[in-house]
Amino acid sequence: MTQTYFQKGFGLKKVIGPQLAQSYSSALVERIRDLGHAVQAGGIELRLAREFGFCYGVDRAIEYAYEAREKFPDRRIFLSGEIIHNPDVNGRIERLGIARLPEAEAPEVRYAGAGPGDVVILPAFGLPVQEMEFLKNLGAILVDTTCGSVLNVWKNVRNYARHGFTAVIHGKHYHEETKATASQALIEPEGHYLCVKDRAEAQLVCDFIGGRLGRADLLARLGHATSQDFEPDLHLQRIGLANQTTMLMSESMEIQEMLREAVRERFGEEELASRFRAFDTICSATQDRQDAVLKLLGDGGLDVMVVIGGYNSSNTQALARICAERLPTFHISGPECIEGQDIRHRPVGGGGEVRADSWLPAGRIVVGLTAGASTPKNVVGDVIERVIALRGLAAEDLQPV
Repeated sequence: MTQTYFQKGFGLKKVIGPQLAQSYSSALVERIRDLGHAVQAGGIELRLAREFGFCYGVDRAIEYAYEAREKFPDRRIFLSGEIIHNPDVNGRIERLGIARLPEAEAPEVRYAGAGPGDVVILPAFGLPVQEMEFLKNLGAILVDTTCGSVLNVWKNVRNYARHGFTAVIHGKHYHEETKATASQALIEPEGHYLCVKDRAEAQLVCDFIGGRLGRADLLARLGHATSQDFEPDLHLQRIGLANQTTMLMSESMEIQEMLREAVRERFGEEELASRFRAFDTICSATQDRQDAVLKLLGDGGLDVMVVIGGYNSSNTQALARICAERLPTFHISGPECIEGQDIRHRPVGGGGEVRADSWLPAGRIVVGLTAGASTPKNVVGDVIERVIALRGLAAEDLQPV
């Protein structure tokens, strides 16, 4: 019987390795790391976070896409949405001849262009259960790049549902990962979920549990982020907290304690264990990058921060939020955002891209840099070259601090 589901790659890493290195590595970034993550020249000092860029799950997803192209040179290959949230990476994969399928809620619409025998690559965020079932019935060859950290969250959410707990998910209800995670709660007939994106939305849930907010008000605010037929009076009796793996760790922990305390106040200490559960499901790579940027900020002396990554990258947005609380921060998607003395960036908490002029003042200045877990080193290196070019400098001018 022909195998139609692949979750562990094809053993072709040595074959595609040189192509990956050429596409995503940066000699400049490696040199800066070797020099202690800090360099200077011409009155500008650059400090690079100790942990940044590609994580293991992203590396793996990209490898599988390149391996799939090598394994199936004559087949049509489709990508179910963005493989990760980075425009440079997605563009390179599309140039391999891998077509990205359009966004659509209905699987029969989204996968209308694919058929039996075609190869469909599933993104690192995972897919909702109903889409997986549709693709299996379609007869497509599936290359599953779902991150292991995401799979761990799914296991916990299914366990919640199996034991009668509603999954309260700290995440953006519209994000691909959160939609896939929420669908896991519905595998059980009585499973339900509720998504909260931040402390303010979590407070609404706490207020309902504590009797300070009515059912209608809660549903008016959060009804769009719940499972079908969600009934607060019934489904918030027993709750289990899960996370979109790329959310801000400190916020997730605060939300956990908020919900725990709300359940304790409502039902008493003796019933807390039977009514509330929580697991740490923040990705370790996400936490490492957040810790590294906090260390960079804590060392002091920075004048401005540049955060590099896709605008729809949740973990990059979290890094930008951390930085923006301390100093001027520019979240950019790539080197093309630096246009002479102007910079195009996404404001923290904002929507679209905006332009700022004279963002890099004259005179001595210290610039911090970090990048989200879906940002390759080549993009980081290109950004650094754009920044120092504003001072008439090139990579070879950079020296140890």
